[in-house]
Amino acid sequence: MNLPFSRLGLHGSVLVLSMLFAALLAGGAWASELVESIRRVRPSIIAVGTFKPTASPQFTFRGTGFAVGDGSMVVTNAHVLPKSVDLDAYESIAIAIPGDDGPGASGRKAELLASDPEHDLALLKISGPPLVPLALASDGLVEEGELVAFTGFPIGSVLGLIPVTHRGIVSAVTPIVMPGRSARELNARNIRSLKDPFRVYQLDATAYPGNSGSPLYRPGSSEVIGLINMVLVKATKESVLSQPSGISYAIPSRYIHELMKR
Repeated sequence: MNLPFSRLGLHGSVLVLSMLFAALLAGGAWASELVESIRRVRPSIIAVGTFKPTASPQFTFRGTGFAVGDGSMVVTNAHVLPKSVDLDAYESIAIAIPGDDGPGASGRKAELLASDPEHDLALLKISGPPLVPLALASDGLVEEGELVAFTGFPIGSVLGLIPVTHRGIVSAVTPIVMPGRSARELNARNIRSLKDPFRVYQLDATAYPGNSGSPLYRPGSSEVIGLINMVLVKATKESVLSQPSGISYAIPSRYIHELMKR
């Protein structure tokens, strides 16, 4: 025998359907904002590496970067840059700019303007016409649960220099330092971090080798709130793990602001 809806049950069903409909509308709006943000962000994304005229290939991909300021500067991770270049072989730091309609890329020389090893940031000056710069968010930290996206070149040396976008949320705003289990695990950097730890964004999103230096931004405004980092943070927070986790991290944009003031 079929039982009729009670007044409470009917209202409850309507409420659930209304909530599902609202969630679908919100998801559709967020997707639309993301599509528009990717259109704005893509022209600012570049590949960072080295150029050697006698090598094959001549350009060696090392990570992602993006244009800032007046468009003549690029921000990336400090670890993306080589420790030295072979000047005798005319090797130099370089960037590659992806083509608009395919995998073809054009190259330019770059030079190091400033570096912040503590936060694993580097600022480059590039030759040629300025690129389209991205706006940096203010110094304040973002809220946990915010929807975010980042665009870069995951496994760029294999998959090619085609910008790829991943999305997720800020799952935590966490100190980068993790206390050692014993005195033997302490080193100069860990001791310094214990005295003055800085906070990073822990993301519920997967980044890959090559994503280091990718801009983390808010869909809708396209403001850069951070820079993806897969080396400095993991070495500190996950050094006790035998296998790295799928958790990703980003350095807040406040440290990019400070770097650009040097």
